[in-house]
Amino acid sequence: MNELTIKKISAANVPVEAIPALLDQEKIGFHPVATVNWKEYPYQPAVQFRLAHTGDALLLHYKVREASVRAVAPADNGRVWEDSCVEFFSMPAGDDVYYNVECNCAGALLVGGGAGRKDRPHAPQEVLDRVQRWASLGREPFDERVGECAWEVALIIPASTFFLHDLGTFSGRDVRANFYKCGDLLQTPHFLSWNPIGLETPNFHCPQFFGLLHFEE
Repeated sequence: MNELTIKKISAANVPVEAIPALLDQEKIGFHPVATVNWKEYPYQPAVQFRLAHTGDALLLHYKVREASVRAVAPADNGRVWEDSCVEFFSMPAGDDVYYNVECNCAGALLVGGGAGRKDRPHAPQEVLDRVQRWASLGREPFDERVGECAWEVALIIPASTFFLHDLGTFSGRDVRANFYKCGDLLQTPHFLSWNPIGLETPNFHCPQFFGLLHFEE
């Protein structure tokens, strides 16, 4: 099982577009999302993420290079997984509830929570509005663009995003989690993960295959 220690840093008054530079300054390294779990979907775009925290928020930065890019979902809680999409699934409270934080390349978000794949409530818009986003390709939707493209997104995810709990702080927590890259309706669909998944068909809703994040005090 993959494990990471998540550094605690200060990001007071830092705008979201400056998060990549802050993480550079803090020497927060990248980790690959590179596991091809299903041979039917062999395509492997170059995907990496890095993560730090401030106690009351997560600072998450993805870098992607892939053969085409798509951002059709027009608004939050839409079908972002059909676009060029990066995802962070986690169990921050240590119970059986896990959250999916999914973000397409234009910064449209989907956040859901629950103990199983079905009947997962979505975060209310006022919760989503508190997640700050920066997207290198801009924030407007667009149809698929074929041809190699590099893109980045950065997110400031407050603890309140995990709307079924009152987390307070990430400091000192051990959190089961996984990171994904997908694009269900791209010209070359793919389903990559950070921690390997031992299932026969593509499915990211599988907390039994999450890795482990150790958040610094």
